[in-house]
Formats: sequence, structure tokens, C-alpha cells
Amino acid sequence: MSAPKREVASWRVRTRTLSLGARTRVMGIVNITPDSFSDGGVFLDPEAAIAHAIELLDEGADLLDLGAESTRPGSHAGGGAGSAHAPAVSSEEEQARLLPVLEGVLRARPDAVVSVDTYKAATARVALQAGAEIVNDVSGFAWDAEMAAACAEFGAGVVLMHTCGRPEDWRAQLQLEPDALLSAVRKGLAASLATAGAAGIPLDRIVLDPGYGFGKRFDENYALLARQAELLELGRPLLAGVSRKSFLGRTLAALNGGEEVPVEARETAGLAAMTAAILHGASIVRVHAVRTAVEAARIADAILAASQP
Repeated sequence: MSAPKREVASWRVRTRTLSLGARTRVMGIVNITPDSFSDGGVFLDPEAAIAHAIELLDEGADLLDLGAESTRPGSHAGGGAGSAHAPAVSSEEEQARLLPVLEGVLRARPDAVVSVDTYKAATARVALQAGAEIVNDVSGFAWDAEMAAACAEFGAGVVLMHTCGRPEDWRAQLQLEPDALLSAVRKGLAASLATAGAAGIPLDRIVLDPGYGFGKRFDENYALLARQAELLELGRPLLAGVSRKSFLGRTLAALNGGEEVPVEARETAGLAAMTAAILHGASIVRVHAVRTAVEAARIADAILAASQP
């Protein structure tokens, strides 16, 4: 079976254009939260978060993704304008956490390409005004009726993720067969693209994310990863975020006395899944540990290059 052809594409973000596909772009994660599943509380202090972000840039991150509300399984994320669902973190609190870090990073590194991980239009507007280039919406424009218009207004680059349901419901969801899963993800992403188009967001401002771990039961993530390249038929580059996800820890349980491997011990597994994502067509990978991801991506890119005529 031949490797998927990862097309070279342009991604227009707020003030510049990024080339995707010639090599994998690495997006470094900065969680400014007390309760993230991976490093909650470690970077809640703004100075610690700024220092971490700069360290990730020095390690080779092409982009930074700043998030100030956890959307881990079981959290109560998912409320915005036009929604009756109250978010766990208000937009005011989210902005109070996010803005000092965003502003501090851009003071230190004015050329940094910064994404904000939020589903709230109010937060997106403030962050874009402060210099963010990209909005990474885990709901794919589904949780805040004003988000698409806010991104269009500022000419932001957007990442539209597929999420099935809300985090507090994920553990109770039934597992889908691979064909049904791929169909659901494809339809969800197509709906997000339609919402973006209706708001006037051009296609070349959009990257799609299959949403690993976001409403997918454990083995579903592998079925999705194995067939990820099929999502390229939607016409936009893909971002894959598999770093430290719980499905990796569960798979490794057999090597750990039957106990799920904890977050801090999932880096090697995460690199394996990330490499598979690249070989199945991802142009951007979202990771916690940048240096090793940059090295692994370089090898995966060499394999892709060698596989093309």
C-alpha cells in the first residue's frame, strides 16, 4: 500500500501565510490551567508559562497553542453565545489566564506564531486583538454561535476539530465500528467547514483536526488513525493531536501490570502515534514535548519524501 500524498498547501493566518506539507509543522502546547490532564497547574503562573513557551520555541516549535481551559474527559467545557450549556471557566477567567502569557510571549518573541485554544468567541476576539494568529476551536464552531463570525472578522487562521458530544458525556458513549466512525468524523468536519464558509471564512484559512480522544472511545482512536488520510478528501490539511492521550496509556497497560500507564510515561507511545499520524497525512502535530517531536517528524518526513515518485 503506497503512502498517502500529503499535498503542499498554504494556510493563511491573521498576518501571514504558512506553507504546509513540505515538512511537518510542530505545534507546542502551553496549558495555562490548574486541571489539564497532562500538566495541570504546572504553568498556571504566567511567568512559568511564558518561560515554557519560549523554551518550546527554542526547541523548534513552529507554532504555540495556548489554552486556558481544560477540555479533558469529564470536564464541563462547552458553552458560549447561543448555548444553554454553562462553561466551567468563564470567558473573563479564561482571558485573565491567557492574556498575560500571550502578551509576554509576543514581547519576547514578536515573530512567534501563536494559536489560542478556545471555543469562546469573546476570548478569541480579545486574543486576536492582542496578537494571536490562529483560533483552535475544539468544538469546530459548534459551541459558540458567534465564533465563526469572530474569526472571520479578524481574518484568523482556524483549526476546526471534530468533537463528538461534550467532555462530561464521553465516557458513556457507545463505541462505533470503523466505517461509522469515519463517516461521523467526516460529516462533522464537513459541517464545520460549512459553518465557516457561511461566515465568510475562506477555505485557505482552515486546518482540520480529527479530534483524537475527543469523544472517541479507546480503540476508536486507532481506527481513526489508520484511516486518517481519508479525511484529506475534505480538501484541507490535517492537524493531529495524539500527545499523552489516554488511549495510549490504556494500550500500554499490558506492559504495566494491567494498570493504565500514567501521563508522564506516555511520551514514547505518543511519538509512535504522532509518527503514524504524519505517515497518514498530517501536516501539523500538536505536542507537549517539542524537541523529540521535531526529531521524529524529521524522520517521518524523510520516509514520506522517499515514498513519492
